[in-house]
Amino acid sequence: MSQAQLAGPDLSDSYVSLIESGKRTPTPVVARLLAERLGCTTEFLLHGIEPRQRIDTELGLRHAELELFHGDPAMAADRFSDIVKAAGEENAMLAAHARFGRARALEAQGRIGRAVEAFERLRREAAAHPERLAGLPLTVALCRCYQRAGDLQRARDLGAQALTQVEQLSVDQGDLAVDLAAALVETETGLSFVDRVLDANGVSPVADRSNEILALWQASVTAAEGEDSALAVQLAEDAIAAGRPARVALRMARIAMRWARITVTDPASADLDRANDLAVSAGSVFATFPAEMLEHARSLIVLSRVRLRAGSPDDAGQLANQALDGLVGVRGTTPAAAYLVLAEVALSGSRDASAELRRAQELLSGAAPQPDRETARTWRELGDLWGKAGARENQARAYRRALEAVGIHANVPGTAVPAVLTR
Repeated sequence: MSQAQLAGPDLSDSYVSLIESGKRTPTPVVARLLAERLGCTTEFLLHGIEPRQRIDTELGLRHAELELFHGDPAMAADRFSDIVKAAGEENAMLAAHARFGRARALEAQGRIGRAVEAFERLRREAAAHPERLAGLPLTVALCRCYQRAGDLQRARDLGAQALTQVEQLSVDQGDLAVDLAAALVETETGLSFVDRVLDANGVSPVADRSNEILALWQASVTAAEGEDSALAVQLAEDAIAAGRPARVALRMARIAMRWARITVTDPASADLDRANDLAVSAGSVFATFPAEMLEHARSLIVLSRVRLRAGSPDDAGQLANQALDGLVGVRGTTPAAAYLVLAEVALSGSRDASAELRRAQELLSGAAPQPDRETARTWRELGDLWGKAGARENQARAYRRALEAVGIHANVPGTAVPAVLTR
């Protein structure tokens, strides 16, 4: 069929040519007319997919998102991959959204290298085809991933790019603003924007609706098995919507906790009252969710540091012990940090802190090796406290372990290491 035959008496040849080349988008009326002449459905003409196939694919996307948010990220990655294959090249937009979901699932699994590769590919695709994907969420995701991978400078550069775009839009609410604030606070940049997001969204406890979400999810699966795809999609969307308040609340709590920690470690900061309020609010959010036990303990440790800095060592000690009560059997930086607070409390009262420092060292040494900045920071803090306790050999050993945690293997005098680690 020639362009002239397709155009018929109703359209011009040149208009059909522009549609075919992608320079014009047909109106709904024109799309129906062309579909009739081509002997296909309007849905297939516009999206490269038949209505039933499209709704089944939409259902697959919703179930993949539910796996990502409330289930198994590995299963979510597989589901997104299946959708990418089903969509093919004929439905590039759907395939791009599924690849974005797969990248998020890789990140959720902790496969940061693979996630970065996926997000970078998608970012290039978004630059070439802005009609398929928005580039800004990809920039935010990459900022987050590079920070987790230890490339702090790259993360900060991406965060600055994203912040410039968001500032132009004057957005401080919604998922995108919250995601960017969460990424920026981890890189300790753009804190004025983080402040605005905290003020605009607040940090408040919400109900744990996990049972409702799972019930809606299962109902969606049952509807799909009965071949009622439209109802299955609606139920899946209801499940995703039911979980959104909790997802936002938890992200805001993490932002608040991180903001409080930055404040308490900044010698020039005097806003301890706000740091205290944010740490308390974060803890109240985490306490609502049994699955967030570790985050709740971290919030208590941050709060204990705030109280210690504010001159209340007894409160700090009680909070650190409360955190340890929820960390039975856990090793690594979180319980070690609680013992470091107890050591500081002891030293502030001119008491022996060696037992607390040895316990922190055991917890760090016995944990699975995780070379990252958080591990390095905790070893460095341990070294500082061994120095205050007068144990120079232990101090130098802790500083060396701090360097090793960021990939540096060298025998450096303990007194020189802290400056290296703060770069």
